[in-house]
Amino acid sequence: MICLSELIVVHDRLVLHSSEKNAPGDVYVDFLEGTLAHRKKYGGGKNQLIAKAVGIKPKIKLSVLDVTAGLGRDAFVLATLGCDVVMCERSPIIHALLEDGLKRASSEEWFQQLNLKLIHADAIYYLSELNKNNYPDVIYIDPMFPEKMKTALVKKEMRALREVVGDDVDSEKLLNAALSIAKKRVVVKRAKLAPTLTNKKADVVYMGKSSRFDVYLRTAHANSSLDYKSTNADLS
Repeated sequence: MICLSELIVVHDRLVLHSSEKNAPGDVYVDFLEGTLAHRKKYGGGKNQLIAKAVGIKPKIKLSVLDVTAGLGRDAFVLATLGCDVVMCERSPIIHALLEDGLKRASSEEWFQQLNLKLIHADAIYYLSELNKNNYPDVIYIDPMFPEKMKTALVKKEMRALREVVGDDVDSEKLLNAALSIAKKRVVVKRAKLAPTLTNKKADVVYMGKSSRFDVYLRTAHANSSLDYKSTNADLS
């Protein structure tokens, strides 16, 4: 894969600039303005589908490990909803964008109150080295997969991320690792009509307009060879 992108500083922020012909523009992480600011204010709070999928409940603070952080959008939303969130990103370029976004946002007092952290690591290796005392309640996975429709490349972020990191070809292995670590559940975000990552059926499916959340619940007797229910419920 030939990468035509580079990191540059524009207006005091780090951006991923693409030299691709007809490139849609620079990509950067901004937790204070734009899409994320709008979603924080008008996104629906704990009534959002992602909140239901993760299992957010009053007076319960969940620890969430986002093992495919990307541009940090879902991790940010979960942090604003009260979760302790760790973003894990293996791409040094995407990690640098996230780090820059966090640094710029840290000047805001309300942002300082969020529990949103970032680590640079390969998620599968990170999970294998994680101390049992630090297992998260929830592991969140939003893998990047080859798309059949060219229209999926319309969004500039998607085009930029694909150019830099390619597709997540080890997503099934990541899911299996997550299932042995998460204390409460594993949540996998997928395109609405996309196949599941493995032949394991999700316990619950939260269906949205264009995407869905496949939820794998830990049972009371779960161990490293998890036993899952086969019930698949559409709770849209």
